[in-house]
Amino acid sequence: MRNTIEFKVYGEYALFTDPLTKLGGEKMSYQVPTYQAIKGIVESIYWKPTILIVVDAIRIMHPIKMEAKGMRPIEYGGGNSLAHYTYLRDVCYHVRAHFEFNENRPDLVFDRNEGKHYSIMKRSLEAGGRRDIFLGARECQAYVEPIDFDSDDSFYDGADLHFGTMVHGFDYPDETGRDELAVRLWNPVMKDGVIAFPRPETCSLVKTVKSMSAKPFDASNMTGVVELYEQL
Repeated sequence: MRNTIEFKVYGEYALFTDPLTKLGGEKMSYQVPTYQAIKGIVESIYWKPTILIVVDAIRIMHPIKMEAKGMRPIEYGGGNSLAHYTYLRDVCYHVRAHFEFNENRPDLVFDRNEGKHYSIMKRSLEAGGRRDIFLGARECQAYVEPIDFDSDDSFYDGADLHFGTMVHGFDYPDETGRDELAVRLWNPVMKDGVIAFPRPETCSLVKTVKSMSAKPFDASNMTGVVELYEQL
């Protein structure tokens, strides 16, 4: 794909929360990242509303291990409670993603300079990202570095696994052109350690969450890519 980046993201812990486990105040991680979590990592490397990040695939490099911890969640109404969060331990993923121009934002046509966006994205990846990198939760600090997607051996080379129904990601108004927030579900399958993600618009299990409008952007409240490129 054009404008593709490949990188490794790794950290000591990860928490890709299964929403079903939050009902009682506990949190338990999915076994593998959601599309939305990986998209968020790419957007922490580099993002502007002019472009749309598309995650193509991830490769699970380390064995899936889980560890429970006793945590004290913030009680805004006072109190002192203890919850158990179950994290993934010692994670490492290879990611392949690319960007396209966001066709639902014609107001940002002035910022469509493909070469400069791609150049800044690659430089941002080499620098470890423009924002802090997290693996699903803020307490799960992570790091990124460029790497060939197919390099090194995965623990799951030669293995196929099914993970049941999971959250794929969210549909936001500025990406879909619809004035609503919706959640997408899917059934991931890992083959030879690789999970290939379907594009968001091809997901058939979609549920509207609430009405929402896209945030307006223009030259008055956003730095254009040409100016940003000159600053770097």
